[in-house]
Amino acid sequence: MDAFLSGMSILTDPIMLLVILSGTLVGIIVGALPGLSGATTAALVLPITVTMTPIMGVAFLGSLYCAANFGGSITAILLNAPGDPSASATAFDGYQMSKQGLAGKALGISAIASTIGGITSVIVLIIAAPALARFAYEIGPPEYFALALIGLSMLALVGGEGATKNLISGAIGVLIATVGLDLTTGVERFTFGIPDLTDGVGIVPILTGIFAISEMFFIAGQLHEPVEHFKLKKIELPTRADMRKSAKSIAIGSGLGTVIGILPALGATAAALLTYGEVKRWSHYKEEFGKGAIEGVAGPEAANNSAVGGAMVPTLALGIPGSTTAAIILAGMLVQGIRPGPHLFNEQPTLLYAVFASMLAANILYLILGFGFAKLFARVTLIPAHYLWPVVFASSVIGAYAPNQSMVELWIMLGAGIIGYMMRRYGFSAAPLVMGLVLGTLVEETLKQSLILFDQNWLMFFTRPIVDILFGLLLAAAVLPRIVRWRRARTAHALARSSNPNLKEGRSNA
Repeated sequence: MDAFLSGMSILTDPIMLLVILSGTLVGIIVGALPGLSGATTAALVLPITVTMTPIMGVAFLGSLYCAANFGGSITAILLNAPGDPSASATAFDGYQMSKQGLAGKALGISAIASTIGGITSVIVLIIAAPALARFAYEIGPPEYFALALIGLSMLALVGGEGATKNLISGAIGVLIATVGLDLTTGVERFTFGIPDLTDGVGIVPILTGIFAISEMFFIAGQLHEPVEHFKLKKIELPTRADMRKSAKSIAIGSGLGTVIGILPALGATAAALLTYGEVKRWSHYKEEFGKGAIEGVAGPEAANNSAVGGAMVPTLALGIPGSTTAAIILAGMLVQGIRPGPHLFNEQPTLLYAVFASMLAANILYLILGFGFAKLFARVTLIPAHYLWPVVFASSVIGAYAPNQSMVELWIMLGAGIIGYMMRRYGFSAAPLVMGLVLGTLVEETLKQSLILFDQNWLMFFTRPIVDILFGLLLAAAVLPRIVRWRRARTAHALARSSNPNLKEGRSNA
């Protein structure tokens, strides 16, 4: 309880409130800028947080993470151009509401749903993360290996055009994670005689290149394409009738988003898209969806913001990122010398509750800012690309070079940008690559630690009950979908035969 009160006390510190407010403002603004997602911005500002205290740095990244999802809804509603990938589902109905002159109402319900979803997930984070951490005390390298495998197995579900491309992208990330000195054997791998690669490839230049630089290349090819704008006349609060109508969708989004956020390798985008389908399934006004349904805005916005807190549960409790941005926050914590995991809850509980407090404050702040400055945030999208992206490029160069003053990391950033651009052009998602990069190191390290613990006898994995359960879940996740598809196909075939007697008679005659 003392740690909780001590962590929450940061909200009485003017400097900490300024840091949280700055992170919230940056998150909303960059979230509203098409192309600059929360993950991109977190990667860009990661070197800056190194100069802060650990609590300030993590609080800044956490508030930015919360606000970026809400900021993405601004351009999704006004321009049909989601500023953040997680707002893609919001655009389905939000843009239609804007065309009908209801942009203010759409932005209002977006702010309310985002706040409710965000606060719900932070409450779950406060309750679930310590409980999961206490359970994690019984987890050793074999259990972490099984958990990391489950995370890698979910790469097929993250973004992209299909499971095969996602797995290829994830495999590239795992391969990059093997660069450097093998701590077990002392052998250098894929360093090509370059001393700067002995310690491995830095995550900051990879993240900066794969997101910011690749996006710059992509935007450069669209500079002369026209963008349609709709003028805001006023910002209006949703009515009580709108709130009653949206209550069910907000509840579905908050619950489903939190659960999906907790699952490693998924995240806000998947949560919003899945929630949109579920909200439509349970709505009494299905015919309105795609034509300006307020439920179609409220549900996904609650989901993508609740996924933020959910994604931080495995990130803080187990050190396994629940999303791409959570992976960047994890990297920021590692740079600060903070090792997320079960020991963190006993060693630095004040830090954790400070993170929780910053996320709660960010959710309240973007509710206030969402109503008070919606027009201003919308005007940010009018910044010409030929002014915006040179600034982004300069920030990227500084961010890649500054931590270690290494030109090699600068070239890595540019190479990652080219790879990211080619991946995007041919339908590959960058998210699996980042998750593979983060989880690949964990898989390798825990596998080697486990084999040393088991004296190279891999069958000893099956003597650990938790590992057996996790391997069983992994097997079920691989087999059950195929069984379900086979049973559905069999049922459909049986129904077709029963409804078409001629088919049966034809076979008999044959």
